[in-house]
Amino acid sequence: MNSRILLVEDEPGLVMTLTDLLAAEGHTVESATDGAGGLQQALAGRFDLIILDVMLPGKNGFDVCRELRQHGQDAAVLMLTAKTQVSDRVAGLKLGADDYLTKPFEPAELLARVEALLRRVTKEHCSQVLQFQFGDVEADFEKGSVRKAGHPVGMAGKELQLLKYLVEHRNKVVSRDELLERVWEYQACVSSRTIDVHIAWLRQKLEDNPQAPRHIHTVRGTGYRFSS
Repeated sequence: MNSRILLVEDEPGLVMTLTDLLAAEGHTVESATDGAGGLQQALAGRFDLIILDVMLPGKNGFDVCRELRQHGQDAAVLMLTAKTQVSDRVAGLKLGADDYLTKPFEPAELLARVEALLRRVTKEHCSQVLQFQFGDVEADFEKGSVRKAGHPVGMAGKELQLLKYLVEHRNKVVSRDELLERVWEYQACVSSRTIDVHIAWLRQKLEDNPQAPRHIHTVRGTGYRFSS
């Protein structure tokens, strides 16, 4: 699962350790070392998860969490703290945090909580799409039909499933491994080359200029991203 994570933490050693740990799991990690900077980055970017220390210079984690929710930022928030009081944990959760982890913690526990939060975010934000329109293309996944500029487009079953998965995860990078797992269900005869061929077919059928696609983009070395 390739997700964007913002780490707001003022301990340089912990920033380096957690960045390496999360990057090794395939996540893209950005960091900030104070509350005001973390808030600014969180509001300016699109993150799936924000790991937020409570004790930060300038603006503490509670204030950052409160302002994030006030601005409509719906990324999952995992709060880190050296405090063990129940009242602090309750305060963070009431302000909109999704989970709470007390320092010191084991890396395996952090990863488990991160994975659980990201699964929940994916489930909530990637609900099934039955109909979708982009450019002059109209896709009805419930009926299994696609039209471009009002004309029917012939689509094989896997092409339609691939398009549907990309649409449901639009604006996010989807890796070839994820497509193998979710669309092809790890069929033995399928390789990443098969995915590339199907992507090329989708572009030929749906893009106005397949050589410079507007909607189905290649992310070099990673996978694909659909944007409407």
